[in-house]
Amino acid sequence: MTFGRGGAASVVLNVGGARYSLSRELLKDFPLRRVSRLHGCRSERDVLEVCDDYDRERNEYFFDRHSEAFGFILLYVRGHGKLRFAPRMCELSFYNEMIYWGLEGAHLEYCCQRRLDDRMSDTHTFHAADELGREQARPAGPEAAPSRRWLERMRRTFEEPTSSLAAQILASVSVVFVIVSMVVLCASTLPDWRAAAADNRSLDDRSRYSAGPGREPSGIIEAICIGWFTAECIVRFIVSKNKCEFVKRPLNIIDLLAITPYYISVLMTVFTGENSQLQRAGVTLRVLRMMRIFWVIKLARHFIGLQTLGLTLKRCYREMVMLLVFICVAMAIFSALSQLLEHGLDLETSNKDFASIPAACWWVIISMTTVGYGDMYPITVPGRILGGVCVVSGIVLLALPITFIYHSFVQCYHELKFRSARYSRSLSAEFLN
Repeated sequence: MTFGRGGAASVVLNVGGARYSLSRELLKDFPLRRVSRLHGCRSERDVLEVCDDYDRERNEYFFDRHSEAFGFILLYVRGHGKLRFAPRMCELSFYNEMIYWGLEGAHLEYCCQRRLDDRMSDTHTFHAADELGREQARPAGPEAAPSRRWLERMRRTFEEPTSSLAAQILASVSVVFVIVSMVVLCASTLPDWRAAAADNRSLDDRSRYSAGPGREPSGIIEAICIGWFTAECIVRFIVSKNKCEFVKRPLNIIDLLAITPYYISVLMTVFTGENSQLQRAGVTLRVLRMMRIFWVIKLARHFIGLQTLGLTLKRCYREMVMLLVFICVAMAIFSALSQLLEHGLDLETSNKDFASIPAACWWVIISMTTVGYGDMYPITVPGRILGGVCVVSGIVLLALPITFIYHSFVQCYHELKFRSARYSRSLSAEFLN
């Protein structure tokens, strides 16, 4: 028998138990690619590559797919309405049905496209975790060399703090170094600390970074912390799968920004001296040393809260941009009106704080955010009325995108908790074994 050319004048499509009878001529130009492929099948083997089963006697093609979803898709391709999601069906499941039959997301209604985009964005971390679980469960074949398995184990140890007991110990040590470095940085700005450091330098006029007994304790602690961070970054770079992707990651860029200034300041101190008369070099040294504050962002590797904040900002950048646009538009309007009411109408009793629109922008921004430093304020009755409207408008405008950001934050938190729980289960199994 030749499939798709002769035989019965009609075929039967059995989709999840629902049967649809189609003429063979209609099958040839059917809008769904998978269905139209049946017309060109010349053997039963070709048919089974398109569908799941075939009944030669009934000339029936069986597809083990969702019958209700196919019904919605069939109504759409026949021109009876627009394509929307089936009720009580997951958006991703319906989208998979569309892809199976040969449709794309562009065929959906605009509102359903937005729902699909949000759903795919929300479940991206879950899919990544599932892929990770499959990679962990995949048995190592004979081609997997012991060195590769060792590198993969090292990579998980340094990248995933909850993947093993060694990774947890390594993460705890890293957190201790971060806390110590932050404490030393904060303490080095105390007047008593700086006075003691100045006395030590007067006793021994050697550089802070030179070897010897006159070296400051804070410099030793800082060097130890930087040595640990440098070694950790180098090992993570060596064991990474993709070196280019490793360099592009935000947390790795932050690590580089936190480590590099130390070595630059060491070189500048060696060449110019700690007590150099070059004022520019001294200012540069202070700026570089203060960049150590970026070390605190390294805690994002070990705490879900900071990871949730970063993931939320990444996903809600549209809402953040919308919030900034709201503030900028309102700031332009209220600053121009406040400058006119406070300074432009009566030059004799004008408010000098509102002498220009850029100066009024500062008052608008602290009023809309309900900070209200009190360094400048309107003195005229129309200006005070405008100030009240400005405060109320700021509360409303700031509250509009907050709901979306809040829901995204909750979703990101649960996703990261799910990922952490998956690694914790693998850690428990490793501990029991």
